[in-house]
Amino acid sequence: MILITLPFRCCVALLFTLFANCAALADDLSLPNGIQNNQDPKDVPLKPVESLKLITVPDGFNVSLYAGEPHVRQPIAFAIDDRGRLWVAECYSYREWKAEGNDRILIFEDTDNDGQFDQRKVFWDKGNYLTGIQLGFGGVWICNSPNFAFIPDRDGDDVPDSEPVVLLDGWSNKGVHNVLNGLTWGPEGWLYGCNGITAPSKVGKPGTPDEERIEINCGIWRYHPTRHEFEAVAHGTTNPWGLDYDQHGQFFFTNCVIDHLWHLIPGAHYKRMFGEDYNSQVYGLLGACSDHLHWAGKDWTKARGGDEHDSLGGGHAHCGAMIYLGYNWPAEYSGSMLTCNVHGNRVNRDVLKRRGSGYVGEHAADCFNANDPWFRGVELKYGPDGGVFITDWTDLGECHDRDGVHRDSGRIYKVVYEANQLPAIEDLSKKSDRLLLGCQFMKNEFIVRHARRILQERAGASALEKGFGDDIVKIFNSLQRSKTRAHKQLRLLWTLHAIGETTKAFLAEQLSHESEHIRWWAIQLLCEDRKVDNDLLSRFADMAKADSSALVRLSLASALQRLPLKDRWPIATNLASHAEDGRDANLPLMIWYAVEPAVAGNTQQALLFASKCKMPVVRQHVARRLAED
Repeated sequence: MILITLPFRCCVALLFTLFANCAALADDLSLPNGIQNNQDPKDVPLKPVESLKLITVPDGFNVSLYAGEPHVRQPIAFAIDDRGRLWVAECYSYREWKAEGNDRILIFEDTDNDGQFDQRKVFWDKGNYLTGIQLGFGGVWICNSPNFAFIPDRDGDDVPDSEPVVLLDGWSNKGVHNVLNGLTWGPEGWLYGCNGITAPSKVGKPGTPDEERIEINCGIWRYHPTRHEFEAVAHGTTNPWGLDYDQHGQFFFTNCVIDHLWHLIPGAHYKRMFGEDYNSQVYGLLGACSDHLHWAGKDWTKARGGDEHDSLGGGHAHCGAMIYLGYNWPAEYSGSMLTCNVHGNRVNRDVLKRRGSGYVGEHAADCFNANDPWFRGVELKYGPDGGVFITDWTDLGECHDRDGVHRDSGRIYKVVYEANQLPAIEDLSKKSDRLLLGCQFMKNEFIVRHARRILQERAGASALEKGFGDDIVKIFNSLQRSKTRAHKQLRLLWTLHAIGETTKAFLAEQLSHESEHIRWWAIQLLCEDRKVDNDLLSRFADMAKADSSALVRLSLASALQRLPLKDRWPIATNLASHAEDGRDANLPLMIWYAVEPAVAGNTQQALLFASKCKMPVVRQHVARRLAED
């Protein structure tokens, strides 16, 4: 997003000045190509309606100005509620953290669904470094450094019931533009988020001793809304700002400065722009899953707009992530990853394809071009009618301008295909349990996800009817066990887990499912509580040896990190016996990450493992780790 991507024109200078003030550095930097941070602070952007006229989209698409200044300013994040309203976080507090702030949350509603809001209200106006927002469980979840907090609104009257309840603290307020962000509900019921590289944090519940807190800087994390558990999911990259998952529940996130697209593998350690991983014994780091750059291949410091980068996407800085799974846009866009390109003033598009144990993102034609140097796309999401909302911070320069941010600017656009066919928007929260379950078979993923989260909320409040979980299992089993039905069964599997109705026995049955995606998730969910009995360990070891899917083997390698060290060896040994995975983009290092902490404590077992390992990289890392000891 703007706070995480725009300031990175200063990163080269930052490396040599120990992260000195970005605005002060901007006065001294002479930047090649593209956008320059030299506009007069008195400059102003075009009027919102004039900027709208400049936007170009493919034939058949229509763009409307959903909202613009003065009705919205500095839109840094937004979420869409169960009745299709936009909850927009406005951040005025960037660039300097202070003890108090007046960042706001606004609620916008388009009652006639014509692409423009007609009702607006202020929900909350006491935010301080407000950089993320999500809805659910009777309130609003916010990233509000140094806190991750919850604002209750149990009666749904759009008025906070109390001051924010701090759930986690310890998030750094010194990173300036690299902060916690990107709140996204996962398919299994966890709330995911991102964090940037220059803001190392030690996170825990209020009052947690320092030695018990979880360290995280750049990476992905998650929080469970009812069990109140916090985890670091993966570490690395630079400034992740944008996170979404595909129809199979595979997460992808976007990143600024270095490569833009990354496949989220739980337990992964990714390449960084600078600095060292928290674990000095990882030895190797995973790369991005994109097979291209959105600039001409030179150093990223020279990739800031300009003609040579235009046809490739516009530049190195990306913000926001959306895998389109709505039903309004043409089928060719379904499953595509879209992200805002800051330097290119547009939306880039990648096509996700399976390769080896993971995925590759292939370059596709851009689908939205603002043609306006003031456009600063921050976030994009599809709504209940399949139309896509894109927020625009509206500013110039990567560190904004010399006198601070243009506080009074901001826009939200809505992009639809053949607008006259848009359906009416219903309030999902009013539907019965059975209708919400039926929503799991709908084409529009927005409806699917919101319906599943509402059922999770009702389960948490013990409001679901007796036997509801059993009925889901019956429906699951009634579906033909085939790859063509797997995504529907996945939705039911996630629903069962979200409402707390999956049993170990049921999940174990899915380990032999024909779909590699269901087998992936059965492994992940079986290991979620870190309690796996001997029968399952034996089953995992057999799968590690015989399962034909590299994706499933990757799930096993990932899940190993949730098992006791002594239980990892048989599974890891069988995984490492696949010589064909030796050059896979993910498997060798993921296997190493799992066995590394066990190597030092059991030299004999480590040597036995290395003798059977058919992956040169893993053998080398074992030898190096033993030598270091």
